[in-house]
Amino acid sequence: MIEQMPHILVLLGLIVSAVLTYYFKDLLAATIAAGLFSFLISLEFYILQAPDVAISQAAIGAGLTTAIFIIAIRATGRFEGGSS
Repeated sequence: MIEQMPHILVLLGLIVSAVLTYYFKDLLAATIAAGLFSFLISLEFYILQAPDVAISQAAIGAGLTTAIFIIAIRATGRFEGGSS
């Protein structure tokens, strides 16, 4: 049972970050929650002994994609519905 604890904690973190991403009206907060989701996915890949996939997921999913979303939010509006 103790071997399963990291998997369970990461799974709970994934569920929480996915729900937060869905319900946030602030697009910047939703982007940060999506970045957290990507980071937790890369952590799960590392736990499952796939470090190459974990590194690429962390670099592309958590790093680059989050940065591109933040740049796009800066160019448009921060909140859902068009008001900034």
